[in-house]
Amino acid sequence: MDSSRNIICSKVRLARNWSEYVFPSRLTDEQAKEMVGRLCEGLKDIDGQLNMRYDLVDLSEIGELGRRLLKERRVINRVILKKQAPMSMYLSDDEDVSLVFNGADHIRIQVMKPGFQLGEAWKDASQLDDFVNARFPYAFDRKYGYLTSYPTNVGTGMKAAATVHLPSLATGKKFASLITDMGRFGVSIRGLYGEGRENYGAFYEVSNQKTMGLTEQEIVDLVGRVAVQLDEQENQVRDMANTNHRLIREDEVYKSYGVLRYARRISMKEAMTYLSQMMAGCTDGLIRFKEPCDIYQLILGIQAAGLKSRSRKPLDKDELDVARAEYLREQLPELV
Repeated sequence: MDSSRNIICSKVRLARNWSEYVFPSRLTDEQAKEMVGRLCEGLKDIDGQLNMRYDLVDLSEIGELGRRLLKERRVINRVILKKQAPMSMYLSDDEDVSLVFNGADHIRIQVMKPGFQLGEAWKDASQLDDFVNARFPYAFDRKYGYLTSYPTNVGTGMKAAATVHLPSLATGKKFASLITDMGRFGVSIRGLYGEGRENYGAFYEVSNQKTMGLTEQEIVDLVGRVAVQLDEQENQVRDMANTNHRLIREDEVYKSYGVLRYARRISMKEAMTYLSQMMAGCTDGLIRFKEPCDIYQLILGIQAAGLKSRSRKPLDKDELDVARAEYLREQLPELV
């Protein structure tokens, strides 16, 4: 089995500011519109960078639903979702690469890759960073590094993150203390889906806490080490369960498939729980599909904005549960 089989995706984000303008929070709408226009025009030859094609998206015009859809797919964050100001973005066809203009900072470069590819994500982000910086000089200080809107991003301006799936480890009594211990290494670990203290599906994001005092490569290595350590501990717990309680695990996974395949309405919490169990079962070879099935893409697809976009009409909570069940029935392939 893949030694990093529970690391779902890797992400590197760079915060940059154009030295010619004040930080976004101090820009007037007129200044912001001018700056965004100049950035879009100056980077219009971006097609071909990283061997990708890019679309120019006006974030000010796509509406709340369009932005929420991008947030669910982890292209933008909450700050960009809620901001009311001129904003645009170059977005690759597969949505793995984005450059957002006038979010929290003038320029936000983000690269996402499937699985454990933090090094590759950093390499691509660095290439795009050089491409932008050749046209637009950054706000940079010899002592402090890249200057950013939030002091916590000063230095490298870099956030490296790995999404890990920890369904067995997260149910253990020592998980909370494990998270605390990992924090001492300089990383943050937070649940991705859920309400309050609940984390539906046991998906966690591991990211660096500091952007100053470490090089970009040291940040990548730090986040990578912690993600791999969590992955290895999850593997140990699951492998032991597969050895000692295989039938129980198989029963759990097949029941999850049955509910997802035939339910007529299903809540977000239920769907995330069953998809998490099924993902673990697929990863461990307990269940197989007749056709390829990317369960993480199903998880992205069952979020509220995605379902509303597919239906092309407003949906209340009950209607969302019905639409979610319908989507899963359509997308889940048959078993071998």
